[in-house]
Amino acid sequence: MFNHIQNNDFANIVMGRRSVRNYDENFKISKEEMSEMISEASLAPSSANMQPWRVIVVDTPEGKEKLRPLVRFNTLQNDTSSAMLLIFGDTQSYLYAEEIYNTAVEQGKMPAEVRDRQLETILSMFPTLSKEMKVEIAKVDSSLFAMQFMLVARAHGYDTNPMAGFEVDQLAKAFDLDEERYAPVMMISIGKAKEDGHESVRLGSDKITFWR
Repeated sequence: MFNHIQNNDFANIVMGRRSVRNYDENFKISKEEMSEMISEASLAPSSANMQPWRVIVVDTPEGKEKLRPLVRFNTLQNDTSSAMLLIFGDTQSYLYAEEIYNTAVEQGKMPAEVRDRQLETILSMFPTLSKEMKVEIAKVDSSLFAMQFMLVARAHGYDTNPMAGFEVDQLAKAFDLDEERYAPVMMISIGKAKEDGHESVRLGSDKITFWR
C-alpha cells in the first residue's frame, strides 16, 4: 500500500473514494492482486495484534449465485462486481497468538522476554472473555481492516461499496464457516465502476466533535 500511496496524495485517495453499486461486469481482478490488497490491508491495527479479520473472496459465478439470496437489496453489487469480500471476525483469534509473537521474535521485531509477557497476558485473558466481548473485539478490529481495505483498493484504482444489508444469521453457514466462532462484520464489493457513485455530504467537524 505504501508504494501506491507515495504516488498518490492520501487526501485524494480518501476524497476520491465513493460507494459504487454498478460495476463493469467484464472486469476481473486477478487473484494475485486481490491477495496483495488483502495483505496490505492487514497492516491495520488490532487488539494485542491478534488480527481477527477473516475474508472470503467470492469471485466465481458459482459463489456469486450462492451469495445472491443472502444480499437482500444489494444484488446489483453482487452481480456486477469483480468480487464480493465477506468480512468475518474470528472470536478465537488468540489461537494464533504464539505464531504471531514467535514470528515477531524470529524477525527481530520483539525481544523474547516481551513476547513471553505478552503471551502470558493474552492467553490468560482472551479465552476467558464472554462471547459478547469476543464478538465486540473481533468486529471492531475487523472493521479497521475493512476500512483500510477500501483505501488500499482506491490506491490500486478500484471502487468499493461496504454493505451491512445481508442475512447475518445465514452467511457463515452458507460458506462453510463455524457459526459459533466467526462473526459476520460486513460485505465489500470491489471492481471498476460502470456508473460513478453519488458524491455524499458529511457533517462538519463542529457537529461531531466535543471539546472539553
